[in-house]
Amino acid sequence: MRSPVELAEGQDAVQWMQTQSFRPDACLCFSVVHHQYYLPGKPTLKLSALLGLKDGLPHSITVFAAGEQGAGVWPESRAALARWCEERQLACVSLDRPLQLSPIDIPKPWGRELWYTGIEARGQSGVSDGQGRQIPLPWLLAFLPAWMGTGWMGAGHPHALTLLKILDPLPEPVFGDLYFEMHEQKQEVYVVTKVDPTAWPDGVGGIRFGFCQNKRSAFSDDTAFKQAYLHAVSAYRAARDAIDKALDRLRAQAGIGLHEPVAADQMKRWLATLPSELRDQEQSLRASLDSFAAVLPLRVGDVVKVPCRTPHSLLHGVTTVEFQTPVYERKILSFAQKVLTQDHWDTEAAMATVNLDAPDNTPLPRLPTQDGCCREQVVVFDDFSVERWRLATGADVTLPAGNQYLLVMAITEGVRVNGAILPAGKALLVPAACEAIRLAQSGSEEAVALLSFPKATQ
Repeated sequence: MRSPVELAEGQDAVQWMQTQSFRPDACLCFSVVHHQYYLPGKPTLKLSALLGLKDGLPHSITVFAAGEQGAGVWPESRAALARWCEERQLACVSLDRPLQLSPIDIPKPWGRELWYTGIEARGQSGVSDGQGRQIPLPWLLAFLPAWMGTGWMGAGHPHALTLLKILDPLPEPVFGDLYFEMHEQKQEVYVVTKVDPTAWPDGVGGIRFGFCQNKRSAFSDDTAFKQAYLHAVSAYRAARDAIDKALDRLRAQAGIGLHEPVAADQMKRWLATLPSELRDQEQSLRASLDSFAAVLPLRVGDVVKVPCRTPHSLLHGVTTVEFQTPVYERKILSFAQKVLTQDHWDTEAAMATVNLDAPDNTPLPRLPTQDGCCREQVVVFDDFSVERWRLATGADVTLPAGNQYLLVMAITEGVRVNGAILPAGKALLVPAACEAIRLAQSGSEEAVALLSFPKATQ
C-alpha cells in the first residue's frame, strides 16, 4: 500500500516530481484538499491524482474524488495506469500533447451556450481523454497550476482561464434574440461562425449594437433621449410582466419550474392562448423599444469587439465564438422574454453610466507572420488577446513556447495542431509546459483558427 503525496493547495504535482528520483515509467500518487471556489459556500473536496511518467517526463494523468477508487492499491507504472483507468472507465488524459477541451451545454431562454473553459456553479468544463470520458477542468488545475500556466491566486483557486464559449441562438425572431445588456468590467469579443439561412436567407444577420444615432439626434439633448428610452422600457416592461405572469401559470400547470428554460415551440403554443390584445400590445411596444437600438449587420467571419458600457444583443440565428473575461457582471436593459436568472431589469442603473456614442468597428490589423499565413489581431484586452490565423494550402508554422497557456479554436476544417487534426468547432488548451506549437493546414481549402493568449503578467 502506498500513501499519496499530500500537496498543499496551489502546489504543482509536476514541479514536486521534478525534485525527486523515480523510475522513468513510474506512476505517482498525489492528493490535495480542493476548495470548490466555483460552488456556493466553497465546499472542500479531497481529490486524488495518478501521474504516469514516460522517460521520466509527465505523460498521463487521472483525477478522481479521494475514496472513490478504493484505498491505496495504486498502479505502479504508466502502462498499469492506463489499464487501471480502462477497467474503471476513468479518463486518463495525455499530457504529451495539447489538451482537448470538453464543452458543457448551458441552456438559455434564447438557445444555448457551449462553455469550453467555464468554471462556475452552473457547470464546469472538462478535459477529454478522446474516449468519451473527461476530467473536470478545475480538478486538473488543482494539481497542475504551474504546468498548465495558470498560476495560483491564493484564496483557494488558480487564476481564471479566459472564458471561451459558443453562443448558439435559436433561429426564430424574438425567441432567439439575446438580452439587450451592457458590461462595466467584462470585456468580450464575438467572431461569427454561422448565419442560419432559415432566419437570414441572404446570409446577413445582425446584432443590436449601441443606440441609433439618428434617433438620438432627434431629441434636444441626451437627457431627453435617455428619458424617452426609459419611458419606452417602462411601458414595455409592464406588458412583458403581464405576459410572463400568465405564462408562469401555464408553467406551473405543466410542472415546469418558474426559472427553467422552455422550448420555443411550447412557448409559442402558450402565447397563442393569451388574449390577442395583450399580444398585440407587447409587439407594438417592443417595436417602439427596439427602434432606439442600432443594428450592425453580421456575416460569417465578422468580428465584433464589445466595448464596456455599450448595450448589445446578438440576434436570432447568428452563431458566434466568444472570448471574454471570466466575470459574471452585466446589466440587463431589456429582454423580449422572461429573464430566468434575476427578477429585475437594470435599465436605470445602466443608463446612468451607458456610452451613447456609436461604437467603432474597424478592420482587423495584420500582424507579422510566416509564409502561407495571414495573422490578424482580433482584440487586445486588459486580460487577454485574440488572434485569427488564416492558413493557406500547405502552410506549416511554428509558434515559440511561452510561459503562459494558449487556447486554440478551429473555425474551419483543415486545422492541424502538432500533427493532429482539430475539427471545426473544437478547442484545445495548450499548457505552458508544452514545447513549441505547430499550426498547419490540411486539405484543399484555407484553414482558419482563433488563438487566445492570456495577459503576460498573469
